[in-house]
Amino acid sequence: MSIDILRFVTQYSFYSGFIIFVLGVIGNALNILVFTQLKLFRDNRSVFYLTVESTVSFFYQFLQISITILTLIYGDDATELSRVWCKFRIILPQTFALITYYTICLAAVDQFFSTNYFFNRRQMCTLKLAQCLTFAFVCLCIVHSTVSGLFFDIQPSVGCAISNAIWLQYSTYFFYPFLIGFLPIIIASLFSILAYRNVRRIVRRQLPIVRRRLDRQMTAMVLMRVIIFVCFSLPYAMYRVYIINFPIPQTELIEYAIGRLVQVVFLTVVSLNYTVSYHVNKFTFVTFSFILLDELLCICDIIITFSSSGEICFGEKMLATMQILLLLHT
Repeated sequence: MSIDILRFVTQYSFYSGFIIFVLGVIGNALNILVFTQLKLFRDNRSVFYLTVESTVSFFYQFLQISITILTLIYGDDATELSRVWCKFRIILPQTFALITYYTICLAAVDQFFSTNYFFNRRQMCTLKLAQCLTFAFVCLCIVHSTVSGLFFDIQPSVGCAISNAIWLQYSTYFFYPFLIGFLPIIIASLFSILAYRNVRRIVRRQLPIVRRRLDRQMTAMVLMRVIIFVCFSLPYAMYRVYIINFPIPQTELIEYAIGRLVQVVFLTVVSLNYTVSYHVNKFTFVTFSFILLDELLCICDIIITFSSSGEICFGEKMLATMQILLLLHT
């Protein structure tokens, strides 16, 4: 019975991991392309945060497919074969998760200040500040994950697990339920709701209609990302709190096999957090089409007019007009 369950776990991990890898790479690559190439987004701070988050998610997909291949080869993630891999197996996903979670929080906070009614609050956040905050958070995440990985070791009965009693208490009562659980969920949810509230009042402000439409679209994108983040992250955080305190020994074959099945299901759910991206929003789909259209219009303009490389192509003007029309009709 346990062998059949473990065989199903291996097959499920491979097929689900491959599908998530393909969707995640394509989705995050589209996000990065749209956010970096479209001039409408280049100086937007929330877009900067979302670009960083998409980049981290892009590399996370390659880590997950590597673990999936190891699971297919060895029947598990091979953490019991090497102490070094046991530690890196914790350090890398934890680093990616912390960066992703708190980058989403920063995007929600920035969107709140960007849409605030008071001018001095809107001026508090700058692109330079966003870059500094992102760098600081990335460094803190790397340091914390490295320290966390040092306390993991191969246990004779349960495999790769926390070997330090103090760090076990820290992970149980602070890290998983609070630092990587409810804290980013509360911050992201609260500020995205406040930003949505600001946008509902945005008609009272004397701003160009294009700017108001852009603020609404960015707030909708951030809010959608926060909803996805909450739905897919909360179950895994609760599961980690439980499994750290009640690890299943490998000697109990049925319980261990069922535990592996539950683990891969929760891992699939949390992996969707790095896969289900903003390109589900029709706004991003259309803007990606505009990037391709811009390239085609520029090529056609060069062919028809034999213009020099220093001239501004007709496609750029057409693209800018279409971007404005997009904001006015979405």
